[in-house]
Amino acid sequence: MQILLVASAFNSLTQRVHAELRDRGHRVAVELALPDGSLADAVRRHAPQLVVAPMLRTAIPEEVWAAHTCLVVHPGPVGDRGPSSLDWAIHEGADRWGVTVLQAAAEMDAGDVWASVLCRVPPGAKGGRCRVPLAKSDLYRGEVADAALAAVLLAVERFASGSHVPCKQDEAGLAGTPLRVRPYLDQGVRRIDWTVDSMETVVRKLRAADSQPGVLDVLLGGEWYLHGGHPESALRGRPGELLATRAGAICRATTDGAVWIPELRPRRLPGQPPTFKLPAVRALGDRLPPLPEHAPPPLPDARESTWADIRYREHGSVGFLSFSFPGGAMSTEQCRRLLDAYREACARPTSVLVLGGQRDFFSNGIHLGVIEAAPDPGAESWANINAIDDLVEAILTTTDRLVISAVAGNAAAGGVMLALAADEVWCRSGAVLNPHYRLMGLYGSEYWTYTLPRRVGQGAAERLMREALPVSSAGALRLGLADRVIDCAPGEFAREAGALAARLAALPATASRIAAKKAELDRREATTPLAAFRERELDRMRRTFDDPDAPYHALRRAFVHKRPPSCTPPHLAPPPVA
Repeated sequence: MQILLVASAFNSLTQRVHAELRDRGHRVAVELALPDGSLADAVRRHAPQLVVAPMLRTAIPEEVWAAHTCLVVHPGPVGDRGPSSLDWAIHEGADRWGVTVLQAAAEMDAGDVWASVLCRVPPGAKGGRCRVPLAKSDLYRGEVADAALAAVLLAVERFASGSHVPCKQDEAGLAGTPLRVRPYLDQGVRRIDWTVDSMETVVRKLRAADSQPGVLDVLLGGEWYLHGGHPESALRGRPGELLATRAGAICRATTDGAVWIPELRPRRLPGQPPTFKLPAVRALGDRLPPLPEHAPPPLPDARESTWADIRYREHGSVGFLSFSFPGGAMSTEQCRRLLDAYREACARPTSVLVLGGQRDFFSNGIHLGVIEAAPDPGAESWANINAIDDLVEAILTTTDRLVISAVAGNAAAGGVMLALAADEVWCRSGAVLNPHYRLMGLYGSEYWTYTLPRRVGQGAAERLMREALPVSSAGALRLGLADRVIDCAPGEFAREAGALAARLAALPATASRIAAKKAELDRREATTPLAAFRERELDRMRRTFDDPDAPYHALRRAFVHKRPPSCTPPHLAPPPVA
């Protein structure tokens, strides 16, 4: 079918729906619902057979839904209505949730039901005495995205049949499920009272607001949105007091413990440009008083009693180096710390090393926010790209063990190329890859001119870079970007990948593969050394970073400040097939 996706932004769920529908042979275009655009004109131009809205913050105009079947994805179960569905689910500690595909109508979230899929809300990790919920953004890209895709595919199939009649909401809900219209979860509800709230309460409030809008708070004489929250049971202090720093995060005392807060965003004042998130220590700058730096636990360390963004553990001859950086962005400092951890992991007596997060983002490449905030963004861009290149080079030149990239969640740009540096790439079935750079005005580095053609061929590599479209995990497997797709729930990926890695380590052929890696590297270096690929890539990147008029700088600022585009990017809205 000719399907038009209408969305407020080409976000993770919209990308996944786009990629999965294309995998199934549908012709898919995207139109962004922009403040100055006419959605009705765009829909008439595309003349779609079906309109799907995976993520839409505004109502579809009546002239559109009256003329076309428009299916809206609502991230809540049947009967749930309102703009803060997931926020309330986490805020209230729901253990089950759902996604409903509704037909657009005059009243928001009140249309007929085409499909509804329930999902579990995992409790998350245990930390100290605190039951830690998943962050809203993690749940959205994980269990909710899985349910949303299943519901969309079912609704599209039902629409294509031509015989399905959608249900009224009072007929489609589970027995005993009431209609519940809930308001926007504003800062009055989210507010933290540091003199009263327990560690568990504070963490829950922070997780329900992550990554947007954050929790508005007063800190060191300024107003800040707090982003992210991790429990800390060992450190103590006066409630609200800042206790320590770690890897750019700050630790703040609660009534019965403390929480680690990785990122802050200053409140926007009238007349000022939009603000953006930064590592908390960097955001506070000179406001931050001298605090002890509590280093992360040493490697190897399997304890989960304190927060760390990089962890390492071992099971037999398999090592697991996991990392989790907010938004998948990797600053110069984070890349260097991960490289140090990688080198430590490579000093351990293992034959297989699994590299990747437990769930959610793998990596999205360099940290555009930290770059934008730097005194010299061009110089920081150069430092950041070299730091991630150093990490990729270390992986590419590892010859004494097999390295597996375990891609639990989405990856983009340099993050995809980081994954491709490993001997094998294993993706969770819900992961979406964006193996391109041009939308940020960059040529790219991370040895992509070597690793991408090596995996998919020169022609496919050029097409991926040119089209700049998302690729599903199944699509990645077909192309050769991935070696294995693990079909499982987000919370099961680490266990499944671990079991597969253990079996790989036990195979007799694994020792032979490891023994052959050094000879293969020597042959490769004798023809075209890896340094030559890096030098050519960085030459292009350096010219971009040093040119103040290069599109990259304006595109980076627009991305970081979340400025909406003036129109739907042309690569998302190709002309319909005649």
